[in-house]
Amino acid sequence: MASDSPVILRTHIPQYTPGGPLTNETSENATDPVHIVLHPSQLPSEFLHPSSEKQLVIGFDCEGIDLCEKGALCVMQLAFQDAIYLVDAIEGGEALVQACKNALESNYITKVIHDCKRDSEALYHQYDIKLHNVIDTQLAYALIEEQEGRKRLPGDCVSFVSLLADPQYFGVPYVEKEEVRCLLRKDPNFWAFRPMSEKMIRTAADDVRFLLYIYQKMLEKLDSRSLWQLLFRGCLYCRCFCTSDKNYSDWPPLPVLPDTLVSEGDASQEEILSVLEVPPGKMGLVIGKKGASILEIKKGCNAADIILGGAKGPPNKVFIIGPVMEVRKAEAIIRGRFVEF
Repeated sequence: MASDSPVILRTHIPQYTPGGPLTNETSENATDPVHIVLHPSQLPSEFLHPSSEKQLVIGFDCEGIDLCEKGALCVMQLAFQDAIYLVDAIEGGEALVQACKNALESNYITKVIHDCKRDSEALYHQYDIKLHNVIDTQLAYALIEEQEGRKRLPGDCVSFVSLLADPQYFGVPYVEKEEVRCLLRKDPNFWAFRPMSEKMIRTAADDVRFLLYIYQKMLEKLDSRSLWQLLFRGCLYCRCFCTSDKNYSDWPPLPVLPDTLVSEGDASQEEILSVLEVPPGKMGLVIGKKGASILEIKKGCNAADIILGGAKGPPNKVFIIGPVMEVRKAEAIIRGRFVEF
């Protein structure tokens, strides 16, 4: 991928070969450039102008200050097969982020990301960008575990550090991530500092450079039904915290079930996203003492994912994703908490 943006450092983007060995990073193979992008012209044209003829799969992540509806976006990371682009939302401003809108909403560019919810929330509320066509590796991990008969505990979501350390997918520790978390606890504005330090650049690159390899490893494991669920649920998770009075009418349409699954008689039960309003002062009844109530609800509706806004909000909503019957069941149980006490 050609770019006239300066190469700040070089890294190693692992390449996937079916059945082939994993190449560990050394100073000799750290040849893939990391670009700092300050202007749209520094991004690959096939990213800026998505097309059916040049479909792409990229790794994607965002960094910011307490990233959410109002937490400022600072950097967007894009990992291609041979280069990483760090889109500087602070120095490049809104015009640079808006230049990425077509790609982030496009069906022709698959965005591989780990836990899309907060990134999508920030992009939507701050830039009116509807993140679409994602492969969420956190979701993929859960679907593979379920497909292989392992039971998932309610609310048990794999972290990126744990996923990266899993020998099924990569098998390396990510010590630097914890170091950056410590820095963020000391100063939440860490990602806003300019010029970006080498630690910032290296961490931002590390958060995306493994994603394409992990994506290929996961594709090996996912059957056609699980892959469909992954694509569909990814769309729902992108919408999760993106509430507005438009009720998602401004979002791209949800994908249609492939004919192959219908013809095989493997049509999964329809899945939906429900946003349940919690009356003022009642969220404590939903959560319960030390989270006991919400854990019990999740155990009773294990086929549905029940998500709370937490400290970042939204504070008065519960998001429920899953098969229609399980979602309706969860809604009824949660509403019951409002009148029981």
